[in-house]
Amino acid sequence: MLRIYNTLTRKKEEFQPRVPGKVGMYVCGMTVYDYCHIGHARVMVVFDTVARYFRHKGYELTYVRNITDIDDKIINRANENGEVFTALTQRFIDAMHEDERALNVLPPDSEPKATQSIPAIIAMIETLIDKGLAYVGGNGDVFYSVSKFKTYGKLSGKNLADLQAGERVDVDLAKQDPFDFVLWKMAKADEPSWASPWGQGRPGWHIECSAMSTCCLGNHFDIHGGGMDLQFPHHENEIAQSEGATGEKFVNVWMHNGFVRVDNEKMSKSLGNFFTVREVLKQYQPEVIRFFILLSHYRSPLNYSDEQLNDAKAGLTRLYTALRDVKAIDTPIEDEYKNRFEQAMDDDFNTAIALSVLFDIANELNTAKNAKEPQRAEQLATNLKKLAGFMGILQSDPNAFLQGQILHVSVVESVATSDSSSASVSTDSNEWIKLEIQKRLACKKHKNWALADQIRDELKQQGVILEDKPDGTTSWRRE
Repeated sequence: MLRIYNTLTRKKEEFQPRVPGKVGMYVCGMTVYDYCHIGHARVMVVFDTVARYFRHKGYELTYVRNITDIDDKIINRANENGEVFTALTQRFIDAMHEDERALNVLPPDSEPKATQSIPAIIAMIETLIDKGLAYVGGNGDVFYSVSKFKTYGKLSGKNLADLQAGERVDVDLAKQDPFDFVLWKMAKADEPSWASPWGQGRPGWHIECSAMSTCCLGNHFDIHGGGMDLQFPHHENEIAQSEGATGEKFVNVWMHNGFVRVDNEKMSKSLGNFFTVREVLKQYQPEVIRFFILLSHYRSPLNYSDEQLNDAKAGLTRLYTALRDVKAIDTPIEDEYKNRFEQAMDDDFNTAIALSVLFDIANELNTAKNAKEPQRAEQLATNLKKLAGFMGILQSDPNAFLQGQILHVSVVESVATSDSSSASVSTDSNEWIKLEIQKRLACKKHKNWALADQIRDELKQQGVILEDKPDGTTSWRRE
C-alpha cells in the first residue's frame, strides 16, 4: 500500500489513482536562463525516482515536466547578452538535458514549453474573465481576482485576512486588490510578445503551468510536484486559476521536496554559496550526486557540503566494491529484500531507508564472497543491482566506477599543464596505474618491500587506493 504525504491535507494518505492502474504526474520544471543548480538537481532526481517506482509497481505513468521559456529573467538575460531570447533558452535547454543525462534522470513523457502553449493560455484567461474571476487592469494587464476564489490559501494554509494584516504589499494602482496577480502582461518596447484579445503581450508565470498541466493531463489529475519554495504563491495560484476555470478539482496529491542548504545556510548567489551541477561535476562523479540526494528523504532539508558529498562517495564506493568481481544473474529478487525495499518506498518514497536495505545486501554479499560461496554471491548481487535500478543507481560496471572517479580539478589541471615530454603516460591514466601496480607486484615477488611500499604511497598521493587480494593479485579504485 503506497502512502504519500499530501501537502494539501498535511498528512500521509493511501494513494488511490483516479483511473485504476494509471497515474498522471506534473512537476514544475526549470526556467531556462542559466545552468541548473543543485536545487534543480534535487527536483530532477526526486521525481525521476518517484516515476521509476510507480513504473516498478506496474502503473502506467504519464510524467509531464514543463519548461518555462519566457519570463522577466529570460528577457533580461537575453538583453544583457545581446542575443535573441530563443537562442538563450535553447542553449540552456540543451545544457539542462546534458545535466539530466549525467544524473541518470530519464526524460519525462512530455515536456511542454510555455511559448508553445500560448493558445491554451489565452483560452484559459478568457474563461476566467467570462466567469468574473479575472479583469483587465488600469495598465492593460489582465489580473486574477484572488478575493473571488473563496478557497484561496488551502494549499499553503494562508488566508487573505492574515496576509493583509501581516505582510507588507506594494500598492499597484492597476490592480483592484494588492493580492491580485497577473495573468497576461502587456508588451513593452522590444520585448517578445504574442497577439491576444487584450493586445500584444505575454503570459504571467502562474497561468503557464495551469494551461500546460491541464492540456497534457486533463482538468483533474493525480499528482503535482515541485520544490517547497513553489508552494506559495505559485502552486496556490495554479489551484485558483485551474479550479476557477474548469470548476473541477485540480490535483489530488501535492508533493513538495525540501530546500537545499549549503553548509547549513540557504543557497543563494548573494551569499556566494551557489553551485551549479556542472561545477559539482568537476569534483564528483554524477552518480555520487544522485546518491547524495537519495540519502535524504525528499521532504527533509538537504545540506550540501564537501563532507556530505564525500560521505556519499564513500557509501556508493562500498556498494560498488561489493558488486565487483561478482556476476549478477537473471533471477527474481528474493522476497525478503524486495519486501523490505518496497515497504520503505511505499512509505512516502523513503529512499533513505530503502538504501539501508541495499547496504544490508552488500554486507551479506561481502560475507558470501569471503566464504567463497559463488552462487549465493551471484544471487545477492542480483538482489542488489535490481533493487538499486529502481532508484537509478549501481547500473555501471563496478570497475569502471571504482577506477574512473574524476580527480580533484587541481590535480587534473596540474597534469594537463605539465610538460608532456616529462612523462610518456599521464598520472591520471589508467594505463599508468596498471604499470605501477605491475612494478609493485614485481617488487613484492623479489621481496623488495621498501620499493613496493613506496609505489603504494605514491599511488595513494595520486588518489589511487590499492587492495591486495589473498590470491596475490591487486585491484584498485579512486579515493
